[in-house]
Amino acid sequence: MNVQQQLADQGLPVRHVEYDDVTQVAVDFGPGADLSVDIVDETVIVVGDDSQYEIDVAAGAQAFISNGVLSIEVEE
Repeated sequence: MNVQQQLADQGLPVRHVEYDDVTQVAVDFGPGADLSVDIVDETVIVVGDDSQYEIDVAAGAQAFISNGVLSIEVEE
């Protein structure tokens, strides 16, 4: 299952964009979401608001959160 499917299955709005050298998935948790993100091996872990999400990603992925939006980027 890909990242987009994993998050959409949990009822989160997901946007997938492919650029020349980067694929990006953005997930909107809402502006009031108090979240933290970390990457362990090939798993992005998002914690906050009494929830935890574990998202399988490709090696070398980067993840960050800004204004309640999680962005996961993978270079191709």
